[in-house]
Amino acid sequence: MHVVVIGAGAAGMMAAYAAATRRATVVLLEKNNKTGVKILMSGGTRCNLTHHTDARGIADAFGHSKRFLQSSLGGFPPQAVVDFFESAGVATKIESTGKVFPVSNRAVQVRDALHRYAVDAGVEIRTGCGVTGIRPDGQKWLVDTGQSVIATDRVIVTTGGKSWPGCGTTGDAYAWMTELGHAVERTRPALVPLIGGEQWMKDLSGLVVDDSIVTVLPVAGRQKSLARRRGSLLFTHFGFSGPAAMDVSGAITAAASFDQIRMIADLVPQCSEEELQAVFGNRQESGKTKVSSLLAMWLPNRLASGIVTQLGQDARLAELSRKSKNRLTQDLKRMPLPVSGTRGFEKAEVTAGGVRLSQINPRTLESRIHKGLFIAGELLDVDGPIGGYNFQAAFSTGRAAGLAASA
Repeated sequence: MHVVVIGAGAAGMMAAYAAATRRATVVLLEKNNKTGVKILMSGGTRCNLTHHTDARGIADAFGHSKRFLQSSLGGFPPQAVVDFFESAGVATKIESTGKVFPVSNRAVQVRDALHRYAVDAGVEIRTGCGVTGIRPDGQKWLVDTGQSVIATDRVIVTTGGKSWPGCGTTGDAYAWMTELGHAVERTRPALVPLIGGEQWMKDLSGLVVDDSIVTVLPVAGRQKSLARRRGSLLFTHFGFSGPAAMDVSGAITAAASFDQIRMIADLVPQCSEEELQAVFGNRQESGKTKVSSLLAMWLPNRLASGIVTQLGQDARLAELSRKSKNRLTQDLKRMPLPVSGTRGFEKAEVTAGGVRLSQINPRTLESRIHKGLFIAGELLDVDGPIGGYNFQAAFSTGRAAGLAASA
């Protein structure tokens, strides 16, 4: 069996390795001059390679694509990924957030391990070899590199999405898939920093709220949340970043326009509204405590000062009117965070949207439209939260595609 894999990222190198272990003749094509460029950049060059949970925990995080991923995740769950890299000499560690990193904090170790596994299994890796198109030809597939045409029995496409185009992920394969009859769900940036905020918020640039709940709601209609995430929130000179904001960004880019959604933040999730009102109404406390001093017990000083400035007075609690106390409670529990845009695919960690899942066999990752065509990784309509989930999906779908393509 001859297999060509297009794209030497996380899914592609895993697919090539898996196919080669089943004695297939495998050629891995990569348009960059080195493999795993996105791996090297990920996690601040640390590479958060999976999450400390089980296959079900990973699948649950993917929302609409949960059921599709169950089979491949079951075949190669998080612990198997950890074992895979540990056996290559990449010791791992679990951080307090559940993220799994190399002990060395060096993404290059992860890339090198994958590359070495593939080469040792017999994969021929051709870097600096872009692909301009693929097409079926009878029982074969033809892969056009612009300089030559490679005939192969099976082709696995793992070119990634559009996020971080500087890494070479420029969405090349979406056009190929469309030409081959596949539907491609609207692609948009996800896990992306958000543009917006009032000027006083932008003046807080660099400030982190370690624990917050960021929620996205529709402007009109019922107020059921579109997305919610608890985590750290980073104020920036352009708007908002950090896990809490970036994890809900996919729900924001899914809207037809930014005018249709609103984002709010609970800045003190450890306190209920009733508890806040009780503190604000405590006569013994309110007689001597200034608002800024009280807020500084929960929030960074600069944020506390900013909220007080918007309130219009840094009075003692006893001097605040009921209306001001209600406003203060609302600011703490439902702070409006205006969003007017995103930093786009250039700063997005993942692409939402992609090849429609109903057209792909979830067990084999083979196209239901074309025999011999396999699709894995970010090119599919799968996107998960921050925390190693997307690499896990890439490894699992890549492995499943490689095993099936070599059968």
